[in-house]
Amino acid sequence: MPHFKMTVPRTICAGFLTLIVVGTVLLWLPWATASGQWNSLIVALFTSTSAVCVTGLIVVDTGSYFSPLGQFIILALIQVGGLGYMTATTFLLVLLGRRLGLRDRLALQQSMDTQELSGAKSLIISIIGMTLIFEITGIFLLLPAFMADYGAGQGLWLAIFHSISAFNNAGFSLFADSIVQYVSHPMVNGVITLLVIMGGIGYQVIMEAFMWLRDRLHGSRERTAFSLHFKIVTSTTLVLLGVGTVMLFYAEYGNPATLGGLGVTEKLTAAWFQSVIARTAGFNSIDIGQMRDASLFFMAALMFIGASPGSTGGGIKTTTARILLVCTRASLRGKEAVLAYQREIPASRVLKAISVVVGSGGLVLGVTILIAYFDPGFNFLQVLFEAVSAFATVGLSTGITAELSTASKLLIIATMYVGRVGVLLFIAAWVGDHSPSLVRYPEEDLLVG
Repeated sequence: MPHFKMTVPRTICAGFLTLIVVGTVLLWLPWATASGQWNSLIVALFTSTSAVCVTGLIVVDTGSYFSPLGQFIILALIQVGGLGYMTATTFLLVLLGRRLGLRDRLALQQSMDTQELSGAKSLIISIIGMTLIFEITGIFLLLPAFMADYGAGQGLWLAIFHSISAFNNAGFSLFADSIVQYVSHPMVNGVITLLVIMGGIGYQVIMEAFMWLRDRLHGSRERTAFSLHFKIVTSTTLVLLGVGTVMLFYAEYGNPATLGGLGVTEKLTAAWFQSVIARTAGFNSIDIGQMRDASLFFMAALMFIGASPGSTGGGIKTTTARILLVCTRASLRGKEAVLAYQREIPASRVLKAISVVVGSGGLVLGVTILIAYFDPGFNFLQVLFEAVSAFATVGLSTGITAELSTASKLLIIATMYVGRVGVLLFIAAWVGDHSPSLVRYPEEDLLVG
């Protein structure tokens, strides 16, 4: 019988699975529901998975179906899931005073998609501190709007819940219509989109921006050398946000069910909001189910790209999309080196980007086909949108999630899980470690394209 080895990918996958199981049990118990009755097991499992995987897809209304304790459990799962299993676990080890071994550092490296092994303790503390700063700031900024409508106690809880949900790119809301009632509220729209962007841009980018700002405030005239990662993430994010806003603004401009009844400024605000949210957050300020097919398909593309590495968001990531773009440009120009900002991207990164897209595309295609088979009553675009939303841990839906069959719901659960841990890491957990080979084979050309 072959020996089962608990590799780093298996440790990460098992950790997320354990969190989901614990969350399912807690949400299954009677005190987690507003009715005080035992919860449906499929509802508990679906909600727990969606929270741990910071997705936001729901089969019941979070605000009315779950009790305050149930809502707190969901929020705790969002926080731990957003930080990542290894980040949360390592933080607990640091609090307990335990030294981090090589295995802990390797697991943290893979879970955060970073190359650094040193300074794991300070890294974790910085991430936790940065998370708390953004979430607490969001709470104070959202508080006036929610207190004005719901009073001090409920307003505070709404501010806490939505701030944490937004920064972790979860998209869970305690409102039955998500953020639709605040479609014209500049503060709510601004704070939530800012939290989503900060949560989805990644820790490394935020820290580089902080270091640059600190140097400027201290009067340093030394030119800051931003990393290639910083340049690609920020530029790609800005382009996607800008293009997304313009496309959704014009596509939905005359749609009376979405932007048609709003003023020009409100239309721009709503288009900006949905462009940001499509990057893996899951809130909505307009009715997604009433959007035109062109808008839904475009949003599916934004969702598939998703956020950036080392963030709370999902998708194939902005760096993956950008690598493929510059790779295509290099091929068209007849160059063998893949360049970006006068830097050559390693071949290993190009291969990984290709693998991520192929694996992710295959997963979305397979899930879409299976859901279409199990639930033939929904049109193809609705099913595709749901599958992409689950994989990219976005949480946006055209409204079909609760109506899916049990088989399709289980598929969505599995897709959210794989999307959160990462396609390649999930495959590595199944396959196990490969022994390096010193054998090299002769090269032979073939026709492509």
